[in-house]
Amino acid sequence: SSMEKPVKDAGEGNERAERKDGWKSVNRRDFLRGVAVAGGAAFLGTPADAEALHDLSGWPDRMGMLTDLTECVGCRTCESACNAANGLPAPEVPFDEKSVFERRRRPTASAYTVVNRYGSPKGSGNPIYRKVQCNHCEEPSCASACPVRAYTKTPEGPVLYDKDVCFGCRYCMVACPYYAPAYDYESALEPRVVKCTMCHGRIKAGGIPACAGSCPVGAITFGKRDALLKIARNRIRKFPDRYVDQIYGEVEAGGTSWLYLSGVPFGQLDFPTNLPRKPIVENTKGFLSAVPLVLTLWPALLGLCYAANKNKEEKG
Repeated sequence: SSMEKPVKDAGEGNERAERKDGWKSVNRRDFLRGVAVAGGAAFLGTPADAEALHDLSGWPDRMGMLTDLTECVGCRTCESACNAANGLPAPEVPFDEKSVFERRRRPTASAYTVVNRYGSPKGSGNPIYRKVQCNHCEEPSCASACPVRAYTKTPEGPVLYDKDVCFGCRYCMVACPYYAPAYDYESALEPRVVKCTMCHGRIKAGGIPACAGSCPVGAITFGKRDALLKIARNRIRKFPDRYVDQIYGEVEAGGTSWLYLSGVPFGQLDFPTNLPRKPIVENTKGFLSAVPLVLTLWPALLGLCYAANKNKEEKG
């Protein structure tokens, strides 16, 4: 059931607090070491082979999420639950404030999921709300693009990111067809890309993701991906006037763990509609291997320069 009480994951809520430690003191030796590390990482070669699997039939029990956009009421309870589960800072606009819908938002370092509002093209007067987060691709292009293998597609379904090996090239942000990864610009010395983890720790502990457990109208369902596809097809078959005949995420770019149902064409809700049915990891590797080296190095180098200069000013 999508309303099952989630299991608390003690580890997930601490990462943000540990990372917000301000600019660290950097001396000349540390600065040069940082440059060397960044340069060495960039010379590891072309982007690594995907950590995703080309044949996922060996993971029949992988989990997924189904968001029914015809049920979502825009309450932002999922945003609040995600914020609490991951220990994120309080938002600039309170969760019960509707003015946030005046602009379209993307996930950020302080908000792993956001809800956007769209007008109803059917003239019903009722707005449509879309929840946005990492879709956890079956064959993630972020994993294919990353030269240090910071991304992994887990057997449970979520795509996870390892901040300890990331050096801030941001290839993943370029590669993602859904623009999901966000960069934490407050930690330039310690590069960190942030995104939804689908509450992997909760899943491993036998619970469900925070957003699914908190939704008051049951718009988000957690379960095995195969079962969710059956649920979605059954809803479309039973209520053809309510839904468009498409399950978004079933085949797009090889498929995603996060699936969607909608009452209007997905393109009207800013979903990418030009994605191929097959995984795009090979295209990602081909494109990113041609990116000039300087574009790989500049985020790390500029961050180190800024930190060194800031430290000098503070001592002066």
